[in-house]
Amino acid sequence: MSSLRYRAHREKIGELNHVLVTAENEAGDLVPPVALAVFCHGFGAGGDDLVGLAGELLQMSATENPLALAFPAAPISLESQGMPGSRAWWLLSIQRLINALDDGRFDEIRQEVPEGISEARTQLTDSIEQLLQRYRLDEKQLLLGGFSQGAMLSVETACHGLKSPPAALCLYSGALICESRWRSVATRLADTKILQSHGSLDMVLPLQTGIWLRDMLLEAGAEVDFVEFYGPHTIAPAAIEKTGVLLSQLAESTPKPS
Repeated sequence: MSSLRYRAHREKIGELNHVLVTAENEAGDLVPPVALAVFCHGFGAGGDDLVGLAGELLQMSATENPLALAFPAAPISLESQGMPGSRAWWLLSIQRLINALDDGRFDEIRQEVPEGISEARTQLTDSIEQLLQRYRLDEKQLLLGGFSQGAMLSVETACHGLKSPPAALCLYSGALICESRWRSVATRLADTKILQSHGSLDMVLPLQTGIWLRDMLLEAGAEVDFVEFYGPHTIAPAAIEKTGVLLSQLAESTPKPS
């Protein structure tokens, strides 16, 4: 494990609240990171849902180069829907998705452009660009990822938000939506390292919806490391381990600041 000391703190960046995990020296000053990783939680989770991954990822990356990890909280509170503490990037109906799958209305799922996804993309893109500018990095030092709805937002942001595609994209239990919009520009992800994972027992976003996303990316010329695991709608340990490897590769590809 790296000898670097990391500290977590809360900060609002743009319109989104974040938990930032950054390296610091003995005096408590920031050690400028050589790479930035941003992880977006899923629908109905708390804004801190993925923060617990930070320790595992830093340990698995095992790099002496400093990293910065950002965990933005989605902008929409679901308290009015009887889900206190839960948040969403855009509103959706899981039951409507399940009904569409049961009825075989696959094109309806694949082509849907959810109301609110553009606003979420703009907010996420703005916060990422501010962090890149703060740390004097660019998209070549960026890993963008997310779980479930956060994975779909990551694809949307990689395709239509960021000025350049990220170096790496980690998609945990995501699905293909916005197919026409994404497919038209997905070739820009040809040089992005893409990790995708999906459980064979997923009852929220069935495995097939993840396979649709994988196939769309492959057809666009991207290379996808697809991790299918025996489990439900969650993030598999194997996917976390592979994310740590990607972080290490990203960190080691950038010289450590003197």
